Order: sequence, then structure tokens, then C-alpha cells
Amino acid sequence: MKVLVINAGSSSLKYQLIQVDTGDVIAKGICERIGIKDSKLTYKPAGKTPFELVQDMKDHIDAMKLVLDALIDKEHGVIADMREIDAVGHRVVHGGERFAESIVLDDDVIAEIEALSDLAPLHNPANLMGIRACMQIMPNTPMVAVFDTAFHQTMPEKAFMYGLPYEAYTEYKIRRYGFHGTSHAYVSGRALEYIDKPVEETKIITCHLGNGSSISAVKGGKCIDTSMGFTPLEGVPMGTRCGDMDPAIVTYLMEKLGLDRKGIDAYMNKKSGMLGLSGVSSDFRDLDTAAREGNARARLALDTFAYKCKRYIGAYAAAMNGADAIVFTAGVGENDRAMRYEITRGLEYLGVELDEEYNMTCPRGEEVIISKPTSRVKVIVIPTDEEMMIAKDTARLVR
Repeated sequence: MKVLVINAGSSSLKYQLIQVDTGDVIAKGICERIGIKDSKLTYKPAGKTPFELVQDMKDHIDAMKLVLDALIDKEHGVIADMREIDAVGHRVVHGGERFAESIVLDDDVIAEIEALSDLAPLHNPANLMGIRACMQIMPNTPMVAVFDTAFHQTMPEKAFMYGLPYEAYTEYKIRRYGFHGTSHAYVSGRALEYIDKPVEETKIITCHLGNGSSISAVKGGKCIDTSMGFTPLEGVPMGTRCGDMDPAIVTYLMEKLGLDRKGIDAYMNKKSGMLGLSGVSSDFRDLDTAAREGNARARLALDTFAYKCKRYIGAYAAAMNGADAIVFTAGVGENDRAMRYEITRGLEYLGVELDEEYNMTCPRGEEVIISKPTSRVKVIVIPTDEEMMIAKDTARLVR
């Protein structure tokens, strides 16, 4: 079965065509600057020459047409006809409490996703643009919505509730939702292969660390807690997001800096985190270079990130009464060897014994165990594959 995976943003559209039965990515790419001058399609077909096309795309419908044209192109294409696409899987950021698993799209589901836009105003409307564009161009192809929040819907009330008046939850749905769920689901599922226990007895801590970062506690194959909250702002400090802080800071800074709601939102989401702490960059590679050159604020940013990640790992080990594995994934988790060392250093009390030499030399892009054979807690690097997870979920529902 061939599944086209779509991840639509407000001005972008990422895509992958996946042969689910073999796990092969047939083609992938991205449409950028949709609705903006000099829109660009990047197209990478397996076994053929990739190319870029600069052509204006006034909306997501134009973008989808270009993607499909590339896929069936006589010279560069990978399928003979768009009817070879058996289904389309759409990434949707927020499913609220309504969607605890993926679902086949119809008009009623679309209306419910739209109603949840208040919870993800920057993401759900953009995701819907991609859905509607595909439905207009491919009206007879079944489509599935796969939600970032769905994996975390197994959290118990004591984990997802905030200490606000209960009416804040019942009337306004204020609670912990969590994000990056597709990634946490994928890597925790892969980690089970390395643990010699029945699934229901396993305890895994998954660390999705990148420009956006979240950490989850997965017990018995189900999420019982996660660091991101009502929005993706909560948790560890990220590339430009502040992470956990005293909520009174918000009103204090609004008064001191003369910020309105949009101003404080930009301050916390776009100017904080690694960028705000370091004054250098939101990119961990830039921070590492600056820190090695003696930049104290860059070192502070990296140390703060490692400490906050370590603190969450300790909290989740306490919540689950131990851990069988700690998994690192996403851009920083998969590639930043020094950060993995800093996060795991000092976790010996949990039974973590990192193989420091192998951690610094292990191959990138592969699943590897970087703990010593004697380590009671396995430390595993697992490259995430959210697109494959979306494709498999889509194929399962459509079949």
C-alpha cells in the first residue's frame, strides 16, 4: 500500500510517499513559501535525480498539484498515475480530548478539528489547509488524521490536571495535552524490542530533544506523563521557548516591558529558551561552538538544558518506580553526543552506566545502545520516524 503523508504548515507543505509494506520512502520533499513570492518545491525521488522548482503557489491547492505533478512526471516521477496513491495520512497537531487515536477523515471530523483550533491556533488551521487541498484534488482517496496529542491521552487525571479551579478544565478544557506524541509513540514502541520483559511491565523514558523538546514517561506501552502541557511552551527550555517557569512572571514582565498578550506570547515563544539565555543562537551546534570558544552564556544555556532534562528524567523514574530504558531521539537527541553525556551523567543512582567512548563514536542515523552491558537501565538512541508512524496508522485504518 502506498500512503502519501502530508504535514501542512501555514506557508509550507512537507510530504513523503511511503510504500508501507516494505517501509520504503519512494519520494519526499517540501513546498515552501506558499502564498509568498518565490515559492519553491523540493522533490527527492528514491533512485532518481532530485530537483528544485521555483514557482509561485498561491495556496495549498497549488502546492499539492505541484507535488502530484512531480510524483507522476515521466522523467522524475515514481508512480504512473495518482490513483496509485492508496491513502493520504495527515499530521494534525491538536486532537484535544476528542481524539485519542487516529481517525478516517470526513466532514464531521474536519468540523471537530476546526473547533479545536482555539487550542492550537497556529497549527490546526494550517493542517486543515492541507487536508482540504488534498480532498479537493483527490476526492476519492481515503484520508486519515493522525494527532500529535493522541498518544498522551492515556495520562491519568492526576497527571494532566493543573491546580486551577476545576471549572477551568470543565469549561475551557485547560489541562495537560502533550505534543510530539507520534514521535514518542514510535520510539517507545521501538525501545520495547530491546527490553526483555512483557510489555505491561516496561518503563521507558523518551526524550524527544530538538528545537522543540519534550520528555515522556511510558509505562506498559502507554504514556502516563509528558513535559509539554496545555501548549508546547511548557517543559524543558527549547530553542526559543522558555519552558517551565513561575506563571506570575508573565504579568510581571507584561507590566515592566509594556507588553500586550501578543507581545508576551512572542517573548516566551520566540525570544526565550536557548536563544534568550545565550544571546547567540537557538541552534545547539552554534551554542556548542560558542561554549568551546569561551562564551559563558552559551555554556549556561547548554548546562541549563541538560539539567532540566535530567530533572524530568528523575521525576519520571520516580513516577514509574524506576526505568528500563532512556531513549534519545530528534535532532539534538540523535546527534548531540556531548548533550547525551551531560544529561545521563549523575544518573548512576538509577542504574545508568553510559558507555562514554561509544556514545562519542557511535554511528549517526542508526538505532544504537550507548549504555554498558552492565547498565541496569538501557540508554538507546532511536532515530524518530513520525512519517512512517503516520503512514502505518493510515494504512491500518484504511485497510
